[in-house]
Amino acid sequence: MTWRIDFESDEAIYLQLRNQIIIGIASDRIHEGDSLPSVRQLADNIGINMHTVNKAYSVLRQEGFIKLDRRRGAVISLDIEKICAIQEMRKEMYVMLARCICKQVSREEVHDLVDEVYDYYMTIQGTKGHESDAGI
Repeated sequence: MTWRIDFESDEAIYLQLRNQIIIGIASDRIHEGDSLPSVRQLADNIGINMHTVNKAYSVLRQEGFIKLDRRRGAVISLDIEKICAIQEMRKEMYVMLARCICKQVSREEVHDLVDEVYDYYMTIQGTKGHESDAGI
């Protein structure tokens, strides 16, 4: 695959690289199980810092597009269930956040609530088998 980085763009280089990899997957130029170039190799080919490539790969891993394997490096590994869950959550959040905005709930209040609920479920996972009450 050919990598095209626009060094004059306002978009961060790691995001340009991330987007090109996602487009490569979507357009069937990169397939499940394919290995991406090593961080060093890709950085040298494009002429960018290795940390930039590493950041792009980390974001792709967090988003469920690749897995990092010590032997094979970055490997395309689509976590379809996670991608679908995020898309579903995004749809629901558009309506939920629109309602919050109409009621003048601040961004900080939304973030605090998300953190509270997320922490609640993480606590439950850590104490399976124990009764818990979050005031819901």
